Amino acid sequence: MFKIKEELTKLPAKPGVYLMYDKDDEIIYVGKAKKLNRRVRQYFDGRKNKDKKVVAMVKHIVRFEYILVNNEVEALVLESNLIKENRPKYNILLRDDKQYPYIKITNEPFPRVMKVRRILKDGAKYYGPFPNAYAVNDIIDLFHQIYKLRNCNLDFSKDQYLQRPCLNFFIDRCPAPCIKNCTEEEYEEELKYVRAFLDGKYPEFVDNIRQRMEKASKNLNFELAAEYRDALQSIDTLLEKQMVSNTDHIDLDLIAMARREEKICVQVFMMRNGKIVEREHFMMEDSYEEGDEEVMASFIQQFYLDLTYVPKLILLDTPAKSTKALEQMLSEKRGSKVELRVPQRGDKVDLMKLARENASEMLLKDVQKNLRRDRNKQIAIEDLEKLIGVFPIERIECYDISNIAGTQSTGSMIVFENGVKQPREYRKFKIKSVQGPDDYRSQKEILTRRFNRGLREREEGNTRHGFGKFPSLIMMDGGKGQVNIALDVLRSLNIDIPVIGLVKDDKHNTRGIIYENKEYPLKVRTAVYRLLYQIQEEAHRFAIGYHRKLRQKAMVHSELDDIKGIGEKRRRALLNEFKSIDKIKKADLSTLEKVPSMNKKAARSVYDYFRGKAEEEDEKS
Repeated sequence: MFKIKEELTKLPAKPGVYLMYDKDDEIIYVGKAKKLNRRVRQYFDGRKNKDKKVVAMVKHIVRFEYILVNNEVEALVLESNLIKENRPKYNILLRDDKQYPYIKITNEPFPRVMKVRRILKDGAKYYGPFPNAYAVNDIIDLFHQIYKLRNCNLDFSKDQYLQRPCLNFFIDRCPAPCIKNCTEEEYEEELKYVRAFLDGKYPEFVDNIRQRMEKASKNLNFELAAEYRDALQSIDTLLEKQMVSNTDHIDLDLIAMARREEKICVQVFMMRNGKIVEREHFMMEDSYEEGDEEVMASFIQQFYLDLTYVPKLILLDTPAKSTKALEQMLSEKRGSKVELRVPQRGDKVDLMKLARENASEMLLKDVQKNLRRDRNKQIAIEDLEKLIGVFPIERIECYDISNIAGTQSTGSMIVFENGVKQPREYRKFKIKSVQGPDDYRSQKEILTRRFNRGLREREEGNTRHGFGKFPSLIMMDGGKGQVNIALDVLRSLNIDIPVIGLVKDDKHNTRGIIYENKEYPLKVRTAVYRLLYQIQEEAHRFAIGYHRKLRQKAMVHSELDDIKGIGEKRRRALLNEFKSIDKIKKADLSTLEKVPSMNKKAARSVYDYFRGKAEEEDEKS
């Protein structure tokens, strides 16, 4: 069992990243420190002057882990990665979860130009990310319209050549490297202008197209010349969207912030060659009132984590915490010095004012959108109250079961209050007493556990959150059977809470509500239907997500955790090194010994374990 006080004494006075876990073994906070022992102890020292976030968080911490690094910059990078991967409850998080596209030039003979949404370590050149996916499609279409570039999946490094070229060759859209009709040097001559455009060398790109247009015109190929003319107009349209705002012709980003209650909007203007080529806003939530400097630092860490390009100057409307460390982190990513600065005079102050006004405007729009959403939710709640005669309906809890052929059965409880989901109140259950696919008994188990725990917490005086706060209405993802299971559990505990179920039609679409053995039909285009559908989908998503996580843990456990001498640290090291169990199985002894944290004895255990399993399988076959 993890003893926090005892583990605090073992913390080293070294830089690193610490991870706080709750009772469900979920990471709820990730932080960094120059000296781990001093920073982590501060959370548990009993002082009363801590901010709201720390007070709320410490109540839920049951254990912590830490990862040592060499310096504060490494800590910043690792912290950023862990926050993005785990999205801890008590960290400041970007609410924007879109995966912006990149333009990729592949690392292969006769490279391709394509849109992707993930950066891989494959030697390819990535440009972006671009907030406007439509613009990316337009640009790539333009490249293929002007230059002869292949878009097939042939692997020429494996001699995947053809006898006949595809249609693109006959319409003069591809030089047909598939039949060895061009050399790599000839192909690169076409590609270099695409690279020039993506590197921001627009005049070079435009001049090349203009030269091609003039050449086609001189050769009396007016149709081709018209295509180049249209391409130039398309490029002008793309570049006209940029507004000249700076005469220095330098690359820089401007970041401004607006705050209102628990919401934060950060506006980013990206300037290249003195032009604003893109602007984007990001929403963040902070119910614990972090300072402006900490919010700005958190945003910079998360925003620049995956960007392939970092300008040498980043202007801020408010200073960022740990500025020197952030500058060093960004400089290493760029490969040259990056400066974070708050402008004091000149046109950059005017630009910052523009960015700040945009942030305030976007925040206002977001608040108004949420108000409209809340009004619609309230209408849905009022209509539901009238429909089934239950007043008032303030808190709805919905329960769902997830399993595959009865294995790794899990249950979920999701919560909506006043029609708005409350992720912090969600709970998940690992089914303990039921073997096989039995949804009724599984539902009975999780409801019994939930309300027994709730009764205990209410006896202790907790009725405001968690299990101690009872719902106004229970919603079962099922019909009469599931509703009756819930009612039986509630009656056995002397709890009086109304329960509804969802009735499906022949196509498995929800057609109505079942309440007190009476069916209430629902029309699809009504506020009540949309609310119940949202609750149902959220319950499915949450249950399936937890089930998937347990399956992944079980798969890893079955293969590594049963090996003598292989604990959590070595298991992680092996997976980080080899990326998959199959590759670990095939590794030789000397390779296993070279893995960080492994020694000869541990490597021999892994090697013998998988060789022994292979021999057993051979005997069975």
